[in-house]
Amino acid sequence: MPTFPASDGTLLAYRVHGHGDPLLCVPGGPADSRYLGELGGLAAHRRLIVPDLRGTGRSAVPADVSSYRCDRLVDDVEALREHLGLPRADLLAHSAGTNIATLYAARFPRRVGRLALITPSTRAVGIEITGRERRELAALRKGEPWYPEAITALEAITRGADGDREAVAPFFYGRWDAAAREHSAASRPQNPEAVAGFGAEGAFDPEATRAAIAGFGPPVLLLAGEFDLNSPPSAVAGFAALFPDAELVVQPGAGHYPWLDDADRFTSAVGAFLG
Repeated sequence: MPTFPASDGTLLAYRVHGHGDPLLCVPGGPADSRYLGELGGLAAHRRLIVPDLRGTGRSAVPADVSSYRCDRLVDDVEALREHLGLPRADLLAHSAGTNIATLYAARFPRRVGRLALITPSTRAVGIEITGRERRELAALRKGEPWYPEAITALEAITRGADGDREAVAPFFYGRWDAAAREHSAASRPQNPEAVAGFGAEGAFDPEATRAAIAGFGPPVLLLAGEFDLNSPPSAVAGFAALFPDAELVVQPGAGHYPWLDDADRFTSAVGAFLG
């Protein structure tokens, strides 16, 4: 895997898939970026540049653990852009990684061509998602054989009690089949320090971020999954409304990883947006 130095000297790795115009793809987690794969075949349309966030995958563990904070990770995206020699970059991000991409867009708007936020987290802009919203979405899956165990765990978690987080995994996929089980196991974060540090105090300033993206000029795509408990379509719609030029797409039958649930529909929507 190729590498590049972050501004603090931490050596960071990235994957390259496909050919053509580059697309920087920021993973969520923080987890090994291999869970993104080739984004359901998006690599046939663009050259995907997929970094491993610091302390994950093949990127080095930083000397300063405070650098795991989301706003600090923005600097790593900028270091990657500079390393690639791109005056501007189209940017795609998934899940928690969309917080990094949103803060990047707020700080460096002129260095972004197009911005695609896939099943985005809304922490950076302060949109709260209630337990009730998640339970209402969960009820759409009540005909599934795994539902009784999963809803019991979800109800415990939304009450703030201990719940089996692995039991709720089926809610994040449109189909809970062998491929989804394998993907779920492979996409779990492996560095608890990186996870804990990501949202540490000072990571987010929603009011300032909202004000910044209200003036963000480039086109934005926000793609939600119909069944996604992590990023409900209603919350993603609220996120889209904060940008002056945003397109909202809700992918039918999809969960939190829409490129797995229907690769053709996903690549068609994202590919058309990227042009």
